[in-house]
Amino acid sequence: MRNCIVIMGMVTGLMFSLFLYAEEMVMEKKPYNKLTVEEERVIINKGTETPYSGKYNDFFEKGTYHCKRCNARLYNSDDKFSSTCGWPSFDDEIPGTVLRQQDTDGIRTEILCANCGAHLGHVFEGEGFTDKNIRHCVNSIAMVFVPDKETKTAAAYFAGGCFWGVEYLFEQKDGVISATSGFMGGVMADPSYQDVIRGDTGHFEVVEVIYDPQKVDYEELVKFFFEIHDPTQVDGQGPDIGEQYLSAVFYETDAEKEIITRLIDILQNKGYDVITRVIPASTFWKAEDYHQDYYARKKQQPYCHVYKKKF
Repeated sequence: MRNCIVIMGMVTGLMFSLFLYAEEMVMEKKPYNKLTVEEERVIINKGTETPYSGKYNDFFEKGTYHCKRCNARLYNSDDKFSSTCGWPSFDDEIPGTVLRQQDTDGIRTEILCANCGAHLGHVFEGEGFTDKNIRHCVNSIAMVFVPDKETKTAAAYFAGGCFWGVEYLFEQKDGVISATSGFMGGVMADPSYQDVIRGDTGHFEVVEVIYDPQKVDYEELVKFFFEIHDPTQVDGQGPDIGEQYLSAVFYETDAEKEIITRLIDILQNKGYDVITRVIPASTFWKAEDYHQDYYARKKQQPYCHVYKKKF
């Protein structure tokens, strides 16, 4: 009898595990674009198109390059250059859109779309083609070009504690194209995370929000920012204490500054003792790759950021 109970328990546990696995697989399935056989060979199975055969190899119109599989923005045309290698070449990506990992050959560094994991190509350093000394070698077939007249974007910069949570919630906001974790406001050039957490560089943990002004305006983004964190906490955000975790909005124009201060006045009239700093924007330094899309990759929720309507 005891053996039967043990066996029944094992079977029940196995069935429950299979159920959770199936549920996870369903949750991860996304409505990506339908690909041709050749596109699947390159994008899914990590193949390479024939050199000089891609339509974007010798192509220099103004616009942005998007992922063929999920339409996420990847590269700006201003970062494209002629390398004569046979594939489209870029010396920079749109922040937070491209992931790197070691290729299975153990030598090269593979690049993938950060949103869907599509194989794009490889990245090389030290070749001296441009001042940035980096080359993203990308398969044309992995991208879709969108002319400038169809893509008008703007940037906004917010500091509200740990950038993982701020980034995560802004990425859910309609009209936001991308959100990237990084640093702003300090005196050190290109700081690392280890530099900033010492608390003596003057940097804030900041999220760069790239958005479509035709779908969401700056004022709505600032309101959203105030509603996803506590702008009254004087020493940080939640359990994260320190100068780098303070609340701040970095403005680029007088019009943006006016919007921020007006919204702060509204909140103060509602009884919120807002301590958010309003600071001119400076250089944005992207944080290390392991900080990007942290909660999405971990399949977790922010621990100290939650939406609360205030306006």
